[in-house]
Amino acid sequence: MIDFFLFLLMTLSFLILVYLYRVIQGPTVFDRVLGLAGISTKAIILGVVIGTVYGRVEMFVDISTGYALLNLVGAFAIAKFLEQRGAP
Repeated sequence: MIDFFLFLLMTLSFLILVYLYRVIQGPTVFDRVLGLAGISTKAIILGVVIGTVYGRVEMFVDISTGYALLNLVGAFAIAKFLEQRGAP
């Protein structure tokens, strides 16, 4: 079972690196914002998986929920900024 979780952690880490490439090389601002949202989503899932491995799921779910709410507020803030500034 631990091999499955290790494989899952490695896969999620690889996907975070793929999204990081999109954030750095994104041709538009929207690509970069979508890359950050993807990284946040994978980090939330990564936190829950780590909580499962350590047997402290309830603690890591609470932390992941807080992180998800911060991600939502950040996405709204970026959208509001782009709306006021005028999207390229």
